[in-house]
Amino acid sequence: MSWETVIGLEVHVQLATHSKIFSPSPNGNAETPNTHIHAIDLALPGTLPMLNKAAVEQAIRFGLAINARINPVSVFERKNYFYPDLPKGYQTSQTSQPIVGPATLEITDANNQTKPVRIHHAHLEEDAGKSVHDQLANATGIDLNRAGIPLLEIVTEPDMRNAQEAVAFAKKLHAIVNDLGISEADMSQGNMRFDVNISVRPHGSDTLGTRTETKNLNSFKFMEEAIELEVARQIDVLENGGDIHQETRLYNSQTKTAKAMRSKENANDYRYFPCPDLLPVHVDQTLIDQLRQSLPELTGDRITRLQHQYQLSPYDASLIGENAALCSYFEAVVSHMSDAKLAANWINGELAAALNTREISIQQSPINPERLAALLTRIQDSTISGKIAKTLFEHMLENDSDVDILIKQQNLQQINDDDSLLALINTIIEQNPQQVTNYQQADDNKRKKMLGFFVGQLMKATQGQANPSTANKLLLKRLNASSST
Repeated sequence: MSWETVIGLEVHVQLATHSKIFSPSPNGNAETPNTHIHAIDLALPGTLPMLNKAAVEQAIRFGLAINARINPVSVFERKNYFYPDLPKGYQTSQTSQPIVGPATLEITDANNQTKPVRIHHAHLEEDAGKSVHDQLANATGIDLNRAGIPLLEIVTEPDMRNAQEAVAFAKKLHAIVNDLGISEADMSQGNMRFDVNISVRPHGSDTLGTRTETKNLNSFKFMEEAIELEVARQIDVLENGGDIHQETRLYNSQTKTAKAMRSKENANDYRYFPCPDLLPVHVDQTLIDQLRQSLPELTGDRITRLQHQYQLSPYDASLIGENAALCSYFEAVVSHMSDAKLAANWINGELAAALNTREISIQQSPINPERLAALLTRIQDSTISGKIAKTLFEHMLENDSDVDILIKQQNLQQINDDDSLLALINTIIEQNPQQVTNYQQADDNKRKKMLGFFVGQLMKATQGQANPSTANKLLLKRLNASSST
């Protein structure tokens, strides 16, 4: 039987507020357990939550960025379940009236076709604490530093049909969150986590199969692995006459295995009801308009603009436009020199390789935009060749010397003088009579290949400093003149 995969995502984004969503405790990672806590986080009697306005504004900015409806009234509810790291015995969340309504994001599928993925809603909630099982002998420790961390949970419709589409959607969401600056979005630190709902059904069927939920995936690679593993498991179970049980599963990225954690709860199991300690959230149009004005340029818009404004190829524009900081660097370089394509080639090539080798970001680049622009300008005005520029680039990575000073110190000026180059060309022709004869007797196609020998000899004689364009022109002229005589 041929099977179709059906995937929906629940994405938890840790918002970048200064304090937690309902208490004044710091919002951030702390090495020492139970240091970022407050009486509210501990659910001590008599404490009352106070909603963090910044968390509401960041949720609204996300909704505006994806062209979603911002609900004028949203409500916090209590999601009841008992777990050691949830002191209150319930999680304060939103379900029936979330702050962000439906929207659609477009992704590119495996066939390079645009595909819409519907977002059902996005809601605010608090994170739970953390149970630590490996630091105490014969006991589990409870760390409540994360209790009350503000989360934006983004829930999709089951519109994705394979792991690659799910990853493409997750990457697009990650880029939007980064562009907006509403989260650190560092998946290794739990700032962005993915729960993947997976089911399979016979091709052509409109009925959804029983789904499982694989929780807390914190990398695109692990998401892809977990989806492919779970899809294969479900198909194997069904083809062997078994049934899929609705359950929550965990994926082990080290062993590349997954296991069931518990049976999957339904909404009724959580006994949702409006939180009596928090009033409904009213959002007026004035605030929405103000936040809309504050939105930055998003990745998709940035890539399109780079193509139109600088005539970059879609490939170059994507490499640069996917990173806002890299785009700023590129535009700073281009503001000091005129060749955007040359700048893109060097940023996506030599500079990217150097940063990857050093495992640093563009913000930490040892070569600032002005210095790179100065180097590229010397290529443009034929002071140096591209090959010489690569040698200079390595020097620039190690020190902050001025480009022109380095060119003089290293004696790397390109030789552009016709008379000097012709003298060397005449010597090379005299020293290689057989190669000259072979060239003269060859047809035009073979001559193009054989010219490389003479170019190589000239570059060797000038230690790579001959202007390649001038060298080729003079060699052709001299060799063809010899042929005619």
